[in-house]
Amino acid sequence: MRYKKASETTQTYLENTPLPVHGKSYTVISHKNVIDNTKKLLKDSGFTITQEIYRANMNAQVAQGIYHIHPNNTQNDLINDEKELGMMFAWTNSYDKSTRFQCAIGAQVFVCGNGMMCGDMMNFKRKHTGSAGHDMVVQLSNQIKNGEKHYTRMINDRDALKNVPLTIREQSELLGRLFVDEEIITSSQISCARKEINKPSYVYADNDNNAWTFYNHITHSLKMSPPRDWMQDSQNFHDFMMTEVVQTHSPSLIADIDFANFETNQDPNFDVNDIKDIINENVKAIEIDEEIKPLHINYEFYTI
Repeated sequence: MRYKKASETTQTYLENTPLPVHGKSYTVISHKNVIDNTKKLLKDSGFTITQEIYRANMNAQVAQGIYHIHPNNTQNDLINDEKELGMMFAWTNSYDKSTRFQCAIGAQVFVCGNGMMCGDMMNFKRKHTGSAGHDMVVQLSNQIKNGEKHYTRMINDRDALKNVPLTIREQSELLGRLFVDEEIITSSQISCARKEINKPSYVYADNDNNAWTFYNHITHSLKMSPPRDWMQDSQNFHDFMMTEVVQTHSPSLIADIDFANFETNQDPNFDVNDIKDIINENVKAIEIDEEIKPLHINYEFYTI
């Protein structure tokens, strides 16, 4: 069989791709089923689809849908005031068992169409077995239901990236790590990113030498990733930037904690000031619960 190179395609083409012959242990999730349910759930949840992008390779044995969306009646001022990022929903599906079904809320940069995908958002990677079709609909619904929450997270991550300066040398070193150590980008994508660093195709920020601009140079190159890999590559890269770049360049966590109203389950005589040095020493080992309630902090320390 001759495989087609990954390229943009149409909804009709994906819907008319023949389903594969499969055994009892493998449940095919049709591209049409994914498309129909995605568009219906987005509409029913109050989102307007402003653009639909479909990509496929291997004769549409692997397909991807990307939807630029906007909430119709949001009361979130951060979303209403956002001018640089738009909300995005994406899925990947396969007929050849090369990848599991995946779906996630993300963000897209208006000026260039670069995508952002965060790891803890892409929480559904379902094997095509048993009740996969039903589970696909449930997880589509769960992702879309939490769309505004995830999108707000992406806006905040963007702002954090803008606050991290990166010299050209630091960007070059990160480029090497992404290729050699992390294996997130390919040699072709390195060439693409280097060209963007030397002569950007777009203006992403007032200062070119920051983590947000570098982030976009890489996501621009990730557009070359095949549909099978794009979501995972984007997720891995985002997580790398937030943990290896933003966190390592961030000031002490104690600046963001209101110790005057700090509550713990410790003994009443426990001096909260004693915790400050511990936090600074273990800053990389603290997990922050995003659902945390105001004025109450739960923390865990892990011995390295």
